Amino acid sequence: MIKESIEQSFTVTYRYQVHFTEDLFAASNPVLARFFASHASDTVAKALVVVDDGVATHHPELLPQVRAYFAALSGILLVDDLIVVNGGEYAKNDHAVVDKIIAAVDQYGIDRHSYIICIGGGAVLDAVGYASAIAHRGIRHIRIPTTVLSQNDSGIGVKNGINYLGKKNFIGTFSPPFAVFNDFSFLQTLSDRAWRSGISEAVKVALIKDAVFFEWIAAHADALYHRDADAMAYLIYRCAELHLQHIAGADPFEFGSSRPLDFGHWSAHKLEQLSGFNVMHGEAVAIGIALDSMYSHLRGYLSYADAQRVIHLLQALGLPISHTLLHTTASDHPLLIGLEEFREHLGGRLTIMLLQGIGTGVEVHHMDTDHVLAAAAVLQNDFEIQL
Repeated sequence: MIKESIEQSFTVTYRYQVHFTEDLFAASNPVLARFFASHASDTVAKALVVVDDGVATHHPELLPQVRAYFAALSGILLVDDLIVVNGGEYAKNDHAVVDKIIAAVDQYGIDRHSYIICIGGGAVLDAVGYASAIAHRGIRHIRIPTTVLSQNDSGIGVKNGINYLGKKNFIGTFSPPFAVFNDFSFLQTLSDRAWRSGISEAVKVALIKDAVFFEWIAAHADALYHRDADAMAYLIYRCAELHLQHIAGADPFEFGSSRPLDFGHWSAHKLEQLSGFNVMHGEAVAIGIALDSMYSHLRGYLSYADAQRVIHLLQALGLPISHTLLHTTASDHPLLIGLEEFREHLGGRLTIMLLQGIGTGVEVHHMDTDHVLAAAAVLQNDFEIQL
């Protein structure tokens, strides 16, 4: 007689390192060479390199430098083409980038023991990471984030994806990178806007996890605003540390509805979409943080003094706290639509991270729509700096 069912469970362990360096592809920098040597095998591994076009433009020496670096390595073969793809949200809005990577995997015989190395901002990393995850059911993916935002957050996490049907990250995978290399030298060519917008992810993680880090950011806001390299290096290191601690200790593949690291994000995703992605992700997150902080106060979770501190810090960092696209009294307010879309994205049960204090988050499963709109109105009417 056979049983009605058979049940099995198993555990898969993931491990990856996040490295911090400068001038990664300089001949004198051994970090990447040591990494490949530590993963050498009897066969020669191939490497397919994909570069964000914005990075290639601002670093014209990069492509020849990459070729020269790999030419000096043994045990790994760089394929002929260095693939340059459109950067920014275009990379996630157009499936052509993913198709291009998969076509190169086929053309050059990139197998599961090869590497797909992506050098670029968060959107390109997301798209290339998605292609890496679905080609051959998973090719070893190395991320080299080149923006403050991606070095702080998306570049070191386990998510990949692209936009679809006008919805942010509608298609994607949970697939950890094989390794991450944060090269601070790439940050020097960022615009002031891109430099500052990425800081919002550090404010986010400090607010929900580490009051001491929040105080450090507040104390160094002027240095960060004025592009102090040492301050930014520490900010990225500490932010990465907190993100990785969360990934290891919570629900990295988000089987539940709890997503603490999405603090400030439910409205941010909607605002990005409404703006045609002209609002940068970090800017939208800053506005989302301001909104959820003020909402936390109006609902009695957070003191007004602490809500003010959050908003004033965002302003000191040169970040927006509101946007004209959110200034409407229509019954179909975009924030309410965004809230419902976020509920759908979570799988039915709404879970929103709010603030109970600086460094302390609290999850709620209901958002009062009147208070959401009231929080937006306070930011619009009582504070300055809007995008």
